[in-house]
Amino acid sequence: MMMNLFSVFDPATGNMSLNWLSMMLVVFIPQPFWTLHNKIINLLMLISVNLANEVIMHTKIKEPSVILVSMFMLILINNLMGLTPYVFTASAHMVFSMSFAFSMWMSMMLYGWINKYNNMFTHLVPIGTPSILMPFMVLIETISNFIRPGSLAVRLSANMIAGHLLMSLLGNNLSSNLPLMFIMMWLFMGLIVFEMAVAFIQSYVFMTLSTLYSSEI
Repeated sequence: MMMNLFSVFDPATGNMSLNWLSMMLVVFIPQPFWTLHNKIINLLMLISVNLANEVIMHTKIKEPSVILVSMFMLILINNLMGLTPYVFTASAHMVFSMSFAFSMWMSMMLYGWINKYNNMFTHLVPIGTPSILMPFMVLIETISNFIRPGSLAVRLSANMIAGHLLMSLLGNNLSSNLPLMFIMMWLFMGLIVFEMAVAFIQSYVFMTLSTLYSSEI
């Protein structure tokens, strides 16, 4: 039962599987959708501007805002596409989330230790730490820095897969009882709305935590 349940998220469904290409579906959207003014584009621009201002507020510089807002949009699109039937949920897999988290963390660490190593050493020992605790604080801060990409990746994938597992479990149990399925349809609609909220929140959390990590450099 558990193998059948988790097989919904199996990315390898055949020798010629094209599941991972679902991440590129946004590329095939016709160009007029992006160039013509409409309500969706205006909403996306409003969200992007507000997110960029929030990133600048934390980092005090404009350059990272382009990368972080673009990452937010890509994760959000993949999260929302995973809610549509027969579309592969890439963000529910550690390969997807760990690729984003590790690349962002590694780029920030390399930039910080190469260009601003004094600030990086300063963050290893918080202000006001007693001298006897400084070696332990350096060890603790170093470990916390190393587990940051893992925590980002697990948070995104676990939250995205949890709702899908719940809907898959309920759907499998109700598929043989059509009257009960129609009665419980309101529950599935509520779960869909909840999963849409989770998709937005997890994208925002991923971007915000990446912003806070970059502000320490």
